[in-house]
Amino acid sequence: MKFGSLIPLFALSSLTSAIPTSLESRALPLVQSNPLRRGLLRSNLLAKSDILEGFAYATPERNRVFGGPGHNATINYIYDQIASLGGYYDIQFQPFVELYTAGNASLKVGGIDQGAGLFTYSPSGRFTQPLVLVANFGCAALHLLAKLRSSPVVPANLDSNPPLLGAAGAVAAVIYDNIDEPSLAGTLGAAVRPEGPLIPTAGITLANGTALKNQLTEGASLVADINVNSIRENRTTYNVIAQTKGGDPNNVLVLTAHTDSVDAGPGINDNGSGSVGILEVAIQLAKYSVNNAIRFVWVSAEEFGLLGSEFYVASLSDAEKAKIRLNLNFDMIASPNYKYGIYDGDGDTFNVTGAPGSAEAEKLFKDYFTNDAGLKWVPEEFDGRSDYGPFADAGIAAGGLFTGAEGIKTPEEQALFGGKAGVAYDVNYHQAGDNVRNLNMDAFIQNDKAIAHAVATYGRSFESLPPRKPTKMVKRELGGKTRNGRFNKFFLEQ
Repeated sequence: MKFGSLIPLFALSSLTSAIPTSLESRALPLVQSNPLRRGLLRSNLLAKSDILEGFAYATPERNRVFGGPGHNATINYIYDQIASLGGYYDIQFQPFVELYTAGNASLKVGGIDQGAGLFTYSPSGRFTQPLVLVANFGCAALHLLAKLRSSPVVPANLDSNPPLLGAAGAVAAVIYDNIDEPSLAGTLGAAVRPEGPLIPTAGITLANGTALKNQLTEGASLVADINVNSIRENRTTYNVIAQTKGGDPNNVLVLTAHTDSVDAGPGINDNGSGSVGILEVAIQLAKYSVNNAIRFVWVSAEEFGLLGSEFYVASLSDAEKAKIRLNLNFDMIASPNYKYGIYDGDGDTFNVTGAPGSAEAEKLFKDYFTNDAGLKWVPEEFDGRSDYGPFADAGIAAGGLFTGAEGIKTPEEQALFGGKAGVAYDVNYHQAGDNVRNLNMDAFIQNDKAIAHAVATYGRSFESLPPRKPTKMVKRELGGKTRNGRFNKFFLEQ
């Protein structure tokens, strides 16, 4: 079933009801890691990535943002690919409605353009006001109030968040970056925030923000002209859910990847790579039988705050959640300046521990990369920044792989993985250049084989996982870093 931007869909499991559901008659061999991995080809990953790029470039916006034509074409394609597998999967669309925002922002200080980016959910507005520095990382509302009564346009870190600034009387906010990247365009997290009213919010680079901060610290008086033009509209979008008809439906492995891009470009690494990666594994898995059910969930609207995964998890009853033994999430698995990152489910590196089973998922990937693939790996912070976050928050074991986004590769990582130290893992993160040419195909195929290994392992048995015991992510008492939060890339120290 095909659709455009505004045509509602229904769950389509009824369309597959005429296909025989008995898998025994097909006499499929039980899934094994090596044969499943051998079925994965770089050429297929690249071809499917090309198709997603084509969906984006066929639209005036040249993106695959949720609810738009490029994204609708993406999820139609995924549905059709799964539906063509001879009834191996039960498949459905899951519709939901979310607020979409887009637009642009500009900021001039002393007549000099600062190259501002728009923050998602920012309202429109234009103001010319004195610029005032908000001091202290994560300062409290009363402290902000004293600072803001006379000067409402403020460069701030996100912990000094715009709703607090709005409640304190500010008319606009400017957030500057904490790392050196070409631009900053983030999200305010939601259209309505309990801390206070949202205000027009723009983002600028670390260099520009630091220069303004230094001038203000030295006593300069600066006047800012901020102009935010924002479109906000409700859009219907869809998750795609496919579960094997074979395997124990009371013991389920759930794989997730988000299907949408940001407005800036086609989003082929973020997250066409994850979408295509689990799709190709799903296609190859149809050649085998499984002892435990495998569920693939392609979630929408991640770029607007994990909305599709949050909706999906919220739609599950407690009984349905209890059937999920593990969620594995794959978001950006082909970064050009890649690392092989494995989510730190046991918390021994980053001080955040997932539900029982998260540590075992981490160990499975560590063992695979070390013993089977002969590759190095590094732990990745288990911070809930991608679509495993809602599962972890619901007490479901979670894990996954990640090759890096806007973070900077260290010399130690260069020694492990090659590439360039001092450069972002993905220099095209959330940019127009995140296209097929941005993919590192070595990282792509290696991560996809690791995904296949996990699917084969858990498709055969969950014996390596502990008994179910729903537990939310917790901070460990041992040393290490604390959880910074889901949008930590915008927590900016001054």
